Amino acid sequence: MLGNDDGAVTVETAIATGALIAVFTTLVAGLVAVGAHLAAIDIVGAAARAYTIGVPYEPPRGAVTVTESGGLATATAVVPSPLGAQTARAIFPIEQEFGTP
Repeated sequence: MLGNDDGAVTVETAIATGALIAVFTTLVAGLVAVGAHLAAIDIVGAAARAYTIGVPYEPPRGAVTVTESGGLATATAVVPSPLGAQTARAIFPIEQEFGTP
């Protein structure tokens, strides 16, 4: 035999606990990243709609840029998350006032 196995369970428990914490942390970070992506989609849609009807819009988090080309407004939102910035883009037609060509 190799000798005494006292303390082997403690070492195995420590390793398993560390691995579980790493897996759980990764899972939580992934869920937060999904939430950030959904927020980016919501923010970019609201920003594009607001721009096309001429209403100012301030995003609750992240940054939004809007460009206009060919009668279309393209909005891009960037929302930070633990696994990198989440980006979404929306394109809306520019609405014209009634009576204007």
